[in-house]
Amino acid sequence: MIKAPIGLQDLRRRIYAKAKAEPSWRFWGLYVHVCKMETLQAAYKLAKENNGAPGIDGVTFESVESSGRAEFLEQLREELVSGTYSPQRVRRVGIPKTGGKLRMLSIPTIRDRVVQGALKLILEPIFEADFQPGSFGYRPKRSAHDAVGRVRQGILQRKTRVIDLDLRSYFDNVRHHLLLEKIAVRVDDGAIMGLLKKVLKSSGSRGVPQGGVISPLLSNIYLSEVDRMLERAREVTCHEGWTAIEYVRFADDIVVLVDSHPRHAWLFDAVQKRLREEFDKLQVELNKEKSRVVDLERGECFGFLGFDFRRVRTLKGRWMPLVTPQVKKRTELLRKLKGIFNRSRSQPLHGVIAKINPILRGWVNYFAIGNSSRCFSFIRLWVEKKIRRLLAKARQRDGFGWKRWSSRGLYEGLGLFGEYRVARQPARKASPA
Repeated sequence: MIKAPIGLQDLRRRIYAKAKAEPSWRFWGLYVHVCKMETLQAAYKLAKENNGAPGIDGVTFESVESSGRAEFLEQLREELVSGTYSPQRVRRVGIPKTGGKLRMLSIPTIRDRVVQGALKLILEPIFEADFQPGSFGYRPKRSAHDAVGRVRQGILQRKTRVIDLDLRSYFDNVRHHLLLEKIAVRVDDGAIMGLLKKVLKSSGSRGVPQGGVISPLLSNIYLSEVDRMLERAREVTCHEGWTAIEYVRFADDIVVLVDSHPRHAWLFDAVQKRLREEFDKLQVELNKEKSRVVDLERGECFGFLGFDFRRVRTLKGRWMPLVTPQVKKRTELLRKLKGIFNRSRSQPLHGVIAKINPILRGWVNYFAIGNSSRCFSFIRLWVEKKIRRLLAKARQRDGFGWKRWSSRGLYEGLGLFGEYRVARQPARKASPA
């Protein structure tokens, strides 16, 4: 759960316990908690920690602090209590994606981020109690690493027939009336529902804004029935602790793994049919270009959360999952680093290293859970070569200076990032030959 003041933490714990104990309970009287100064202060703190660009009004956190944070929050609370609060339009910003496409982010104003954050603080524990084990995206105490580990474990258990799904423009196509119906199953509070409608309408007639504080929670609620269907399929096929199906969802990326035994061939087809039915109910369209059906036993592979997954035989003759960084992710990293090197040719070397170190650290930490040693070695040598070239040019010498500047000097002397360690995978039994 989100770290919050003690009183708010206790409230969230009690809401979660109630929701978990009574799955059919509809919560009322929630709006008063959204309007509490304690909730708004916690939401403001979280928004400030995330920082981010200003919204359409141009107001920054610095300007809020200089003019008075207490007055800012008190005015916002009064608007919420009186019912006069109205969110402003979001600011649309295009973020480059692979292939030259743009991902459109919708950036709310700071005041709207605080209100969304307050809503999330109160609503999140209700729906966290309902979410399924296979859902990992944007949830407390869950990460992409956990999702990758679950996929890896499924492959270890010989679930090698894979349905790899990607939803087309998912966040932009969420139907508001269907989302509000799903929320109303658990929330019997007209003021909360009215505020949610205002938040949703501020970004258009449909969709949840990518960049909105509450959007990740809403997107998970919208797909929760898909998770329940997959969880039921998992439970029905369970025999003595062994399941014929596994699933992992991270936001709009879904992977379903089915046992390879011929007796489960019907299940593979049945799951695909049920998924299509659930997506049709939600009016969600599959991205056919990115969605695939894969058989790992035939040497095929699939990508998920930046990793490629394969099934390979060990030297001892057993089968194991091979989880490696996708080549396109490595290419994106090197392109980004190359841009920094090219723009920094005339700058001091310590400044260049200060720029690339955080990028390398973040990338390596993310991919350190897979079989990434070979990829890490490639990146490490590539970066060393670039640094040596800069050193050579600074001293007006030719070559890369392999003997002149040792690796130890680069890392200990210059402070270049060098923690290219791969985390040890949990010791689990691999599939027999």
